[in-house]
Amino acid sequence: MQIGLFFGSFNPIHTGHLIIANYMADYTRLDEIWFVVSPQNPFKSKDELLDECERLHLLEMAIENDSRFKVCDIEFNLPRPSYTENTLLHLRTKFKQDQFTLIIGGDNYQKFHKWKNYEDILQHHKVNVYARIGIVEKPLLANHPGIKLFEVPLLNISSTYIRETIQACKSIRYLVPEAVRIEIERRSFYL
Repeated sequence: MQIGLFFGSFNPIHTGHLIIANYMADYTRLDEIWFVVSPQNPFKSKDELLDECERLHLLEMAIENDSRFKVCDIEFNLPRPSYTENTLLHLRTKFKQDQFTLIIGGDNYQKFHKWKNYEDILQHHKVNVYARIGIVEKPLLANHPGIKLFEVPLLNISSTYIRETIQACKSIRYLVPEAVRIEIERRSFYL
C-alpha cells in the first residue's frame, strides 16, 4: 500500500491540515494518509504542547468519518525528541509491505537538508511538498528526483493562531472541525 505520512504536532489539528490531507488523498497515488502525531518536535518547546494523548484524541475526532485517513501514534513509544529518520526506520521494519511518502510543507522543504540524516530519508522515501505562502527561495534540494511539489489550496491559518485565538477568548468555529471545537471548549484546552 502507498501511505502518505503527514507528521505534525497537531496542536491542535485544524481545517488547513485536513485540506492538505484531502488534496494528497485525491491528487496523488497515495492509498491512505496517516497523521503521525509527534509527541515532541525537536524544533518546538515541550511547554507549548497539549498532552500528546489529548492531541491524538482531537485528531481522531477530526478524521473519524474519512476512511482514507488514519491516526498514527508510533512516535509515542520512540525516543524523544522525535526524529523523522528514526520513525521511518521503525515503520519500514514494522510494515515491510508498504511504501511510505512524507508529506511536508514548503517551510520544512526549505530546511530539509538540515534534518537528521536527510540523505537516508531520501534514499528510502519520496517526499510530497505542499506549497506555503511566502516561500520564495529555491531550496537546496530543489531538483532532487524523490521530491515532488504540489500547489495545494491552503488556508492561511496555523495551530499557533488557533491557540492565540482561544487565549483571546475568540471563536475558533470553522477553523477546526466542529467536534474538535466542542471538545477544546468543553475541556478548556489552550487557556
